[in-house]
Amino acid sequence: MKIYQATTNDIEQVAYLFNLYRQFYHQPSNIDGAVSYIRERLEQKDSTIFIAEMEGSYVGFVQLYPTFSSIAMQKALILNDLFVLEEARKMGIGDILLASAKEHALREGVTRLSLSTAIHNHAAQALYNKHGYERDQDFYHYQLTI
Repeated sequence: MKIYQATTNDIEQVAYLFNLYRQFYHQPSNIDGAVSYIRERLEQKDSTIFIAEMEGSYVGFVQLYPTFSSIAMQKALILNDLFVLEEARKMGIGDILLASAKEHALREGVTRLSLSTAIHNHAAQALYNKHGYERDQDFYHYQLTI
């Protein structure tokens, strides 16, 4: 298995996985939109995507968005997307992608990685707990849909 940072050469394959990821979260399939979105993220360099490739096939990815922590007055990363193809799960790919995200954060001098996951996604919660992520007990997460 190879893990590497995506470039614009990987847009189509990453977009395919990204489209499946969105469907997992009950969004309609939109491969054209996924291609456009991933292309823009990579061309604008406003996210970092690591790909898991196995035997020439893309089997998973993690996408990180830069942000800042006002309290810590330091850079932070949002681990927004983590996805592994269903047939490739339970092979340690999620573990390796999370490790790659952490290594990237350390190289970038980031103070923390934060993420959210669906309440029903118990497999992801177990994976995050295994890697030392702690569920926030001090803050509630709010959202305003515009």
